[in-house]
Amino acid sequence: MAAAGWRKTKNRIMWTSCAAALALLVIPVVWIMWGIVADGVSHWRWSALTTDQLGNGGGLLNAIEGTSLITFGVLVVAGTVGIAGGLYLAEYCPPGRGILRGASEVLSGVPSIVLGLVGYLELVVTLHWGFSLAAGIIVLSVLVIPYITKMTEVAIRNVPTGYREGGEALGMSSGYLLRRLVVKPALPGIVTGLIVAAAISVGETAPLLYTVGYYTKGPSLALTHSPVGFLTYDVYAFYTSQFASGRQLAHEAALVLVVFVLLLIVVSRLVVSLSQRFSPERQRRVPLGSRPSRAAPVPQPVPNAIGGTADEGFSGHLPSM
Repeated sequence: MAAAGWRKTKNRIMWTSCAAALALLVIPVVWIMWGIVADGVSHWRWSALTTDQLGNGGGLLNAIEGTSLITFGVLVVAGTVGIAGGLYLAEYCPPGRGILRGASEVLSGVPSIVLGLVGYLELVVTLHWGFSLAAGIIVLSVLVIPYITKMTEVAIRNVPTGYREGGEALGMSSGYLLRRLVVKPALPGIVTGLIVAAAISVGETAPLLYTVGYYTKGPSLALTHSPVGFLTYDVYAFYTSQFASGRQLAHEAALVLVVFVLLLIVVSRLVVSLSQRFSPERQRRVPLGSRPSRAAPVPQPVPNAIGGTADEGFSGHLPSM
């Protein structure tokens, strides 16, 4: 009885610790979100979505367009390089070895403001690109590539070895096997890495201040010598403004950023749910109601050579000679 009571006490302590850890995670998030949404809704103007930023006021159209364009460019550049790097590390690089794996891990620890400074010195100044869309996309891509690479590598390594062995047994080429039997089951993990990269790029400010600058009009789509507006600048520049219109713009920009990230999460969940049908867990799991329940057939007695049946044994008499 004493041992059973001690086990119950340990169980209660564990559940209490888990609840406290969850509260420490949820309470700050709810507090921050409540403050952003409450301030943003109280200062909200629908005209902010249709007008450009003007001085200490105006709208957010130029920043929304610039943020969307930068995020799309980061997904194209960083997604291509990161997924290719993850495939190489998972399929062709032995675990624990390889310069690419070590470089990716080191790069993930570099502060974003340092990458922004390097991008400013090399791209904006040395290459004479000026504040430009291309400089911002390249710096943000360098920032998020390690995350995409790592999540792609983990997703590819979680695909069962039997998939590869089955494809090789059927005579598939390595490229076709990788494309059809390995990448598809790993799609949920790869998509998650892309969404994490997009969320990080949406929330960055320092690298863009060094490389993109800021422009109060819509993006010109030129890659060089083309400053672009972005939402985090409005929050950074106008939150402590002495003008009420500037502070209002900062609150609206913060609310739009939250909605932007929530939309990314919703889109990611939709894509993951659609691609989940290729995952090994979904293919291994068979619902209970998917198979028709059939009663086992009753075996019929089979006559034997001496007149009885196979299941009742010999019960007759030997034939007379």
